[in-house]
Amino acid sequence: MTAPIRILVADDHPVVRDGLIAILSTQPDFAVVGEAANGAEVVAQVQALHPDVLLLDLEMPGMDGVAALEALRARGSEVRAIAFTAFDTDERILGAVRAGALGYLLKGTPRDEIFRAVRTIHAGGSLLEPVVAMKVLRQVRQPAPAPSPLTARETEVLHLLAQGRQNKEIARELGISERTVKFHVTALMQKLGAGNRTEAVTIATQRGLIHLA
Repeated sequence: MTAPIRILVADDHPVVRDGLIAILSTQPDFAVVGEAANGAEVVAQVQALHPDVLLLDLEMPGMDGVAALEALRARGSEVRAIAFTAFDTDERILGAVRAGALGYLLKGTPRDEIFRAVRTIHAGGSLLEPVVAMKVLRQVRQPAPAPSPLTARETEVLHLLAQGRQNKEIARELGISERTVKFHVTALMQKLGAGNRTEAVTIATQRGLIHLA
């Protein structure tokens, strides 16, 4: 009998994690061997459990999914990763692919597509659509472009960060969810090349993107 595909599920929301595990566990050729709620746990679990496939949320507290993939690659891990994200944006997908993901699924993907994706990745395939694959190739072949300008919403978030506001306060101020705030913070930090929120504010101020009172 063929050994089941060993899967690690990583998502910072317990309800999402439990739902994925329940769905995956309906398949006789799948075995969920572990779960993780943040990037640090992902790295530790992959090294301890050696799963075949990693279903990885990109937006997690502390070390996010992309950083976790980079850390695993630096450690020589051969786990085959699928980015599982709510944000269908080139920047997030390309970041995950550059870090080693073999494809991505959007949250809300039908269960049959999730099953097919896991089997495809385990068999050595890729989930990259031709358009995404071409963008990755172009970025690999060409020098990295200058950081993209911030969107209007990212600039609003940055102004509130400069005031020392936390995600919950920013969400309330702008009328958006905390998860969306977290996405905007991650995006603007990447565009500015910042390692943390304070550094992002400093860099933005130096570039004249915001002006502190």
